[in-house]
Amino acid sequence: MNADQHPVLDDTLYALLDGTRLHEKTQIAMTLHTVDEAGYPHQAMVSAGEVIAESRGTLRISLWLGTNTTSNLLRDGKALLGVVHGGISHTVRLQAQSLPELDDVRHPRARFAAKVLDIRADLAKYATLTSGITIELNDPQAVVARWEETLEELKR
Repeated sequence: MNADQHPVLDDTLYALLDGTRLHEKTQIAMTLHTVDEAGYPHQAMVSAGEVIAESRGTLRISLWLGTNTTSNLLRDGKALLGVVHGGISHTVRLQAQSLPELDDVRHPRARFAAKVLDIRADLAKYATLTSGITIELNDPQAVVARWEETLEELKR
């Protein structure tokens, strides 16, 4: 990549984070790493209903209000998104900026626009990565409906 190029999501990551087909993405959990005030890493879990690719170079992230992760992002904007998908461990280094609060939302959240700074794909020649963190939703229909609403609010 030359100095004029910026890292962008490949087709696989972009499709995963494009905000569509959420009912097919209900078992995927991703990690969002930030740094706390003492300089220690902090890990949070996020879903396909909380992260959307605005473009191949920008993500939008929706987080619960008042959490450590939200506080960390508001303080310095530095984050690392970890995604295991398609047999590859992806890490996406981000610089996030807070987006304005919306008054007329069903799911009040802290909203961030995050520029992709770097992407790393990690795999081993001697082993196959078979899964990452997976979840089972207690009420998939209700959660996917909330995810769809949250992502629509996040796009605004």
